[in-house]
Amino acid sequence: MQNPASCPDQDRLRHALSQKDYLHRVYAGVLGKLIGVYLGRPFEGWTHERILNELGPIKYYVNEQFGVPLVVTDDDVAGTFIFVRALEDSQPGHWPKSREIGKHWLNYIVEKRAILWWGGNGVSTEHTAWLNLKHGMDAPESGSMATNGKTVAEQIGAQIFIDGWAMVAPGQPHLAAKLAGEAARVSHDGEAVNAAKLWAAMEAEAFVSDDMDQLIDTGLSTIAHDCQIARVVSDVRTWHASNSNWQDTRSLIDSEYGYHRYPGNCHVIPNHAVMIMSALYAGHDFQRGQTIVNTSGWDTDCNAGNVGCLMGIMLGLDGIGSNPDWRGPLADRMLISSADGGYSINDAVRVAHDIAALGARLQEEPPLPAPKNGAQFHFSLPGSTQGFRLTENSGAASSAAVTGASIDERHFLELRFEDLIPHHRLAATTPVCVPLELDSMRTYELLATPLIYPGQTLSALIEADSRNSGSIGVSLRVSHYGKGRTLQHSHSTECRFRPGESGRLEWVVPECRSQPIAEIGLAVATAESEPTSGSVAIDWMKWHGAPNVALRRPKDGNEFWHRAWVNAADKFSPKRRQSFSVSQDRGVGMIIHGTRQWTDYSLEAEIVMPFGKQAGLAFRVQGQRRYYVARICRSHRFEIARIHDDQEDVLAATSLRVDLDVPVKMKLRVEGTEFQAYAGDTRLLASDRSPRPLCNGGIGLLVSDGTVSTDLIHVSPVEST
Repeated sequence: MQNPASCPDQDRLRHALSQKDYLHRVYAGVLGKLIGVYLGRPFEGWTHERILNELGPIKYYVNEQFGVPLVVTDDDVAGTFIFVRALEDSQPGHWPKSREIGKHWLNYIVEKRAILWWGGNGVSTEHTAWLNLKHGMDAPESGSMATNGKTVAEQIGAQIFIDGWAMVAPGQPHLAAKLAGEAARVSHDGEAVNAAKLWAAMEAEAFVSDDMDQLIDTGLSTIAHDCQIARVVSDVRTWHASNSNWQDTRSLIDSEYGYHRYPGNCHVIPNHAVMIMSALYAGHDFQRGQTIVNTSGWDTDCNAGNVGCLMGIMLGLDGIGSNPDWRGPLADRMLISSADGGYSINDAVRVAHDIAALGARLQEEPPLPAPKNGAQFHFSLPGSTQGFRLTENSGAASSAAVTGASIDERHFLELRFEDLIPHHRLAATTPVCVPLELDSMRTYELLATPLIYPGQTLSALIEADSRNSGSIGVSLRVSHYGKGRTLQHSHSTECRFRPGESGRLEWVVPECRSQPIAEIGLAVATAESEPTSGSVAIDWMKWHGAPNVALRRPKDGNEFWHRAWVNAADKFSPKRRQSFSVSQDRGVGMIIHGTRQWTDYSLEAEIVMPFGKQAGLAFRVQGQRRYYVARICRSHRFEIARIHDDQEDVLAATSLRVDLDVPVKMKLRVEGTEFQAYAGDTRLLASDRSPRPLCNGGIGLLVSDGTVSTDLIHVSPVEST
């Protein structure tokens, strides 16, 4: 690999890592991060003493003891896997500086809703930095001590979010440290940046070494030898050499570097010391590392996530192990709340491939080919399930399970069953929108849009095991929200599979009464008159095409149709007369729907602007500050414009009388780089001839300094001309 930072590690990296090994270690790192965060989340902020008294040593997930879901929204997950995507907007071979990463924050972070702990200006470091960015200050000034003071600048957040930057620089610790330092300075300074650089370098080195002392030495080589982080690491190593019991070392850390010695809500120094201690005492034992870092207390989910990522990269998938079963309850699931709602309902396999692709982009190398012809669910990494779990049994089978399985180098999802009785169904599904248990997530707000829509074509490759005791019937399943907190199921035509048979199922997703789709998967029933045992494999499942969907308030209403939009406006009320009513006090507010899979489509709505400067329909939306818009303006103009960060380019414009409270029927046709828009009978044509046009993205309803409303937004395929 070529190293854009001209670091000295490139020859060793080229010979040490194959693309396959790189991808597998990234996947293990992502899993390690998730396991640590979700393990430590329920008791975040507890002291070591309280954990021992109320929970005992932490050896496995404890979420059920707290009555909360395992997979929840969390800033540690969202920030880690959103911020590294700043590389998507950089030229291949180049890496973004703090200023560019700061603009990335403004695009993806929805104020007081997404990603960050919004603890207050001067209290939450990230909140403080975001406000600086919002008000026009560039990074790194936004996170500097000169701007925010030493206490705010040296809290823990910088090291929380650096794992992605390490994973795009495998075996290149100095490059990882540079990337982490640039990212850290958006919001932090001083020792917080040193901690981020050191840990990122350790994780990058972990791709090619499993010697913990070497990893730590490598991390130290990226920071000043006389900084406080370096002194902390030296002390912890000395105590580790003298004490066989990690609890003795933890007591020394508490005495010399505990919370009582540092101002602020969550200082980096105590937590960094605990992370180094845990890595040293864990050796090559993933579970021991998690037990130590979580039982130690303080910022448990953050610390455990960083330690889990490091050890996942270092030990690989086998090192995470199956006893205890860390991966089964997790099922690869993750939530990444941001203004890119189509990336929110996510899984470790998708994210691992995305990070590996960013790593290849950074090195100016081709990424791995998309597995199984670009299927969204391909189960191509060992043991992967991509969120699929058993969601319906109800006595249909005496036992059933969903697992990731492999034969030689082929990986797939397997649904196993014993004594599947006639006239009953088993179902295995994966979430594609806001989960029903959302209200029990007493954490961060989830901004998400569905991944799949009516009108798109859902397909899957299915194989019945040759050892099955009889034939089975298999159908695709789509589950949408219903009245109250229920899911309503629709199924494709059932296809019969004899033992050993395989085939492709395909189905155009039907209309769902304007309700968002919550889950997709497959249902299995016996095709025999007697109980059947065996298994069915899903090699892949995917969907394609433009949606054909009428978006409005459903008649059998619940809150999920409203929650299926990213709310990037001051007010988005579900209780107005019209389905969608969006208000913004100052500047531009928008609600966003759809995914980056959307490319060409038609869009239609009748909008009303009772008050405001401008309103319209956004398309190819890629966040709050990257989109196109067809808008009507109080200055009596009709425009098509491209918005990209701080730059606004009007692509086409004409005169149009605009009256308040008068409905305006708007139609858009989006095809390639050519756009056609109507406001009433007034037509506009525009094209984007810039070097990097926005090629995909969802839709939005937008208003500036006022209110806009509509009762129906219709998205459909582009008609042939």
